[in-house]
Amino acid sequence: MSKRVSVFAAVSVILLITGVLLAVSLGAKRLPFETVASALFKGGDSLDIKLIREVRLPRAIAAVLTGGMLASAGAVMQGVTRNPLAEPSIMGMTQGASLAVAAASVIPAVSGLFGLTASALIGAFLGGILVLGFCLRTTNLSVSRLLLAGTALGTFFLSLSSLIGILGNRSQELAFWVAGGFKSITWGHVWLLLFAGGISLILFFFLAGSINILSLGDEAATGLGVRPERIRLWSILLLIPVCAVCVASAGNIAFVGLVIPHMIRKIFDNDYRRMIPLSFLGGSVLMVWADLAARLANQPYETPVGLFTSILGVPVFLWLIRKEQSR
Repeated sequence: MSKRVSVFAAVSVILLITGVLLAVSLGAKRLPFETVASALFKGGDSLDIKLIREVRLPRAIAAVLTGGMLASAGAVMQGVTRNPLAEPSIMGMTQGASLAVAAASVIPAVSGLFGLTASALIGAFLGGILVLGFCLRTTNLSVSRLLLAGTALGTFFLSLSSLIGILGNRSQELAFWVAGGFKSITWGHVWLLLFAGGISLILFFFLAGSINILSLGDEAATGLGVRPERIRLWSILLLIPVCAVCVASAGNIAFVGLVIPHMIRKIFDNDYRRMIPLSFLGGSVLMVWADLAARLANQPYETPVGLFTSILGVPVFLWLIRKEQSR
């Protein structure tokens, strides 16, 4: 491991731990460090300890997992499509989840049967599978068809969501969910993220070597014994549960899956065996601090965390583009 990677990993871990500790300490009610330490290591029955254990700690862990998983998924998406502007949202899962949430919010039978989280999860899965189905011709997965189908179907899903929200007088509620946030996180969301996302991320790591070969081009990859269509198909199939659980837990979180992998690639290199775990670290740090800012910026109200990831992500992305053009 190079010195640069070691320094980045160490700084990221320090920022991550600091962010998590601040996330469980600060909020509408500020808690002393002794209470936080007691909640994390000892336990107790006081309201402050329950607040940490049942509300703030699962929220902080969910922010870590969601940010890391979105950034890692973005790295894989950019790798298999060989497009530095690709991100998980092009699969139509965010938009599919928005449509499902809109339907659940205006149809009592749907919300009573599934709930918003389950509805978003089902909508994200169906959106991703539908986009993937439009792109497949036998076993051949066309990257250009994937981008076009994802954009078209995503726009269609969002249009239907807006229409349902307007007709059902749920536009404000839907807009807040689409903007993203961790306000409703429970330990159930954390276990869902750990189970579905963790398995997929482990499999991503095993595919990293093949994704490296894909970056050489389809002809070179075929000559080295790798089937590009199969690697793309398996990678995107694994992306679906990762993105689905993130969207179902936190809504639409913009720019994490785009900016973080792009930044890691510029700082280090295109070796996806390092890019995937480093993207996870970078995405986790960004999400924890963005969620902390969303909670503290307008107390006692919350600002959608997706706004802060965009505010932080857009300048960095523009700086990276300017730096690349100046070379």
